Amino acid sequence: MKQALAMVSGGLDSTTVCYLLARNGVEVRPIFFDYGQHCVETEWAKVNEVLPKQVLPPERLNISDVFRNSSSRMIVEADLWKETISDDDLYIPYRTMLFFAVAAARAQTLQVLDVYSGFINSNHAKELDCSTAFMNGLDELSEGVGAVRFHAPFREKTKSDVVRQALELGVPIGRTFSCQASSSFPCGACPNCVERLKALVEAGVA
Repeated sequence: MKQALAMVSGGLDSTTVCYLLARNGVEVRPIFFDYGQHCVETEWAKVNEVLPKQVLPPERLNISDVFRNSSSRMIVEADLWKETISDDDLYIPYRTMLFFAVAAARAQTLQVLDVYSGFINSNHAKELDCSTAFMNGLDELSEGVGAVRFHAPFREKTKSDVVRQALELGVPIGRTFSCQASSSFPCGACPNCVERLKALVEAGVA
């Protein structure tokens, strides 16, 4: 059976990737990163709740020391009743690059050659490392480093495309969690929440 390591967060995109791989008969090894995000326990709980039963138990890796003392509001939770949060406040430079590097190293350690992510071509102003161009650059970089290859099935898709795919696969969309600003409930105003709601409307779900 083909094996793949999948980076998961409890969000819609990565969960849908796992459902897609499981449907295609791939043995999935989910990997979750604790990078010091304020919502880490909520995300971890969602990972264990929403992944398809066919995948292996998720593995949690702690890389939080890398972002110690970061002022990002994804690390230090804001009081949404008193503070206004902008896109700039949520950005964490090099986070995505670190995720892929650690995932590739873990995959090669486990003798798995394929790493999957749910990253899409983001429209977020500051998330330059969630773009198709960035993903294509990773492909070129990895070819000269090792045997592990990166796969982002939704890199050319919109969020509404992912919602439609999730519906087809039976993903528990309502139980996934993608908020950047709140640690326990969707704030409805951060870039992820806004993009998610817009996609649900476009897909005819909300």
